[in-house]
Amino acid sequence: MIFYLLAFIGGIIALYDKPWFYNVPEVWSDYPKQSMLDSQYWYYTVEMSFYLSLVLRITFDVKRKDFKEQIIHHWATLTLLAFSWCGNYIRVGTLVLLIHDSSDILLESAKIFNYAKWFKTCNGIFVVFAAVFIVTRLIIFPFWIIHCTWVYPPLYYPPFFGYYFFNFMLIVLLMLHIFWAYLILRMVKMFLFGSLTKDERSDNEEDEEDDGETSMTEDNDEHVKVTNGCRGGGRANHH
Repeated sequence: MIFYLLAFIGGIIALYDKPWFYNVPEVWSDYPKQSMLDSQYWYYTVEMSFYLSLVLRITFDVKRKDFKEQIIHHWATLTLLAFSWCGNYIRVGTLVLLIHDSSDILLESAKIFNYAKWFKTCNGIFVVFAAVFIVTRLIIFPFWIIHCTWVYPPLYYPPFFGYYFFNFMLIVLLMLHIFWAYLILRMVKMFLFGSLTKDERSDNEEDEEDDGETSMTEDNDEHVKVTNGCRGGGRANHH
């Protein structure tokens, strides 16, 4: 949670005074002859290091039903970052990173309050996380970012392999966002109607090994308290 918070703040500091932060098509102004700023360099370096650490860590983590999707997501993100660096798509890359970090802060916060057994706070943050996830990953990401990377580049520079590859990888991320949004909305629905009993991403094998972590408790007022269900979104992991 600390990393996502600091990365998000760093992203805002790096972008708040840039014209493409307020007018997305400006990312292509003067392309491909755009110089790299120090803030962009460090933003990319830190984020790529973090995503690489996620790829290395996930093989030792609890394997949930979206394990393959998380692997695909992390490698797609690393591929996008590396390619956008080489193709000088850095401006749009910083916007993609900022969008992802915004909702991940809330997800990790909900998990913290879950482990601290502040269940009502966890539940409230998870609902806010679901709303932010939907807005950033399923509205802003496709209709602002992907639209910008698909429609405007040919106006500034003839399409080349990188143009198609970059947009293809963005579509891969969007498909993963839709998959996780489906799981999140299922969890929110079951949470609101009091029938959520486990993390939607959990397999039966994990339930046996990690029953305490994914269970739910119910108090005397029959108020359902979400425990590890707060983890349901995965990253946009995601990020």
